[in-house]
Order: sequence, then C-alpha cells, then structure tokens
Amino acid sequence: MKQQQETNQARDRDPGHLHCTPDAEVQCTISELGVATLTLNRINKHNAFNAEIIQSLLGYLRKLKHQPGLRVLVLAANGKHFSAGADLEWMMSMAAHSVKENRADALELASLLYELDTFPAPTIAQIQGSAFGGALGLICCCDIAIASPDARFCLSEVRIGLLPATIGPYVCRAIGQRQARRYMLTAEFMDATTAQQLGLLHEISEQPETRVETLVALLLENSPQSLAQTKLLCQLCDQHEINPALMKKTSQLIADIRVSPEGQEGLAAFFARRPPAWSPRYE
Repeated sequence: MKQQQETNQARDRDPGHLHCTPDAEVQCTISELGVATLTLNRINKHNAFNAEIIQSLLGYLRKLKHQPGLRVLVLAANGKHFSAGADLEWMMSMAAHSVKENRADALELASLLYELDTFPAPTIAQIQGSAFGGALGLICCCDIAIASPDARFCLSEVRIGLLPATIGPYVCRAIGQRQARRYMLTAEFMDATTAQQLGLLHEISEQPETRVETLVALLLENSPQSLAQTKLLCQLCDQHEINPALMKKTSQLIADIRVSPEGQEGLAAFFARRPPAWSPRYE
C-alpha cells in the first residue's frame, strides 16, 4: 500500500505522466507519433461542463504541454454532441455559493481557456452536433476547427440571465466584435455554414474525423519548433501594432531560428531532397 501511494505521488509530481481510465468523463490518448487526443465523454449530459470536467481538461493541458515528443493536440467528443456548454444543475448549485467561491470557480474556466489558447503545439477541434455556450470558447481557442454539416452553435448565456464572460475575449477575436455583438445578444442559433462564414470554423466536412487525420498528417511534416514559434508569432502580431519594436522582434525570431538545430536540419533536408528528421517519413 505504501509503495502504491509513493508511486501515485510520484506520478502526480511528474508533468509528463498521464493517467486516464477508459470510462473517464475526459479521456486522453497519445499516439506513437505524439498526437494527443482529449475526448469529452460525458455523453449522458451531452458533454456539458461542470467543475470536474473543467479541472480534468485543465490538468491534462498543463501536463501535456510538458509531454516529451508531443506534436499535435486534438479536442474531440464522444456521442451525438460536442458539448451543450455549462451543466445547468452545476450552475444552479453554484448560485448557492458565495461571490468569492463563484469567482474562484469562474477563474478555473478562464484558466482552462488560456491554457488551450497558449498551448505550444498545434490544436484542432473536431466538432459534431451542438456546441453551445462555453464550448464555443474551447473551439475559438483551438488553432483549427473542423465540424460536421449537422453542427450548430449558440452563445446562449443571455437566455438564462448569464453572459459569455470568460469566453468573450476568444469569441470576439475569432469572429470580430461586430458579429459577436449580434450573436451574444440574440443568442440565435448558427448552422455550420454560418459559423464558417463568421470565422468560427475553418472547414465543414462530411467526415470530420478523416479530415482531422489529414490535417494531423500535414502538421507532422512540419518542424515542431517552427510550429510553436509560429503560434507565438500570430499572438505577437495580433497584440502589437506594426512599428520598429515589432520589426525588431520579428527579425530576431527569423534570425534565431535560422541558426537553430531544427532550422539547420530543415534547410539541409530541403537541399538534400529528403524528409527532415521530425517527419514520420524520415528513416
């Protein structure tokens, strides 16, 4: 018993150690190629969020970002729907708690969104069925979003006297403040075509899982270091005006990566007409 307790404690201290039971409400798998998949598995509640789901997702993200060899993260869901948003029974229970407790609880979701938004490896959301409320926050935090034609979306918070606060910054960035004002205020449904036109989705696919596999294969051909730095570059360009300071920073980024091991390997592989060392085709 003591030995098992020590093993569990060591596991919890080790950010690279991941443990997931098959019937968990959030499942985690990692392929041999370094592709992690986080799958919402609360099917009986249409994958609605509660405190446990949020904490589980947050815990996995914090461990996965330190996982050696991790290349891509896919966020998916079992069942008919991606996520119904917040569990209303959980919302009702939180209404009985203090303001301080509610603020701490809300900060957990804000932290989850931030961890997903700043995750170092490329992230892909694979969506089917309904994605309501907070689920749109998760989607907007992913680098790529692919949905089935039956997907529908709704920023439904105002219907029940709430507001899309923690997800607001990510939704406004993804679809723009003008469109966010409309859909946050009306709480009207969006079909997949509308969501794509707004910029919430990148693609609609009859076989989203197959399309995600194709995108994962493309990402695995690219330099892990370059992908991580490109994500940071996008954030940098979005947050700063184009001025001498930004020019200096971007120039520094390209100069540094040219002389990095992966930069050298990529150029060498190109001229040698061979796959680079990070490619699954490399031998």
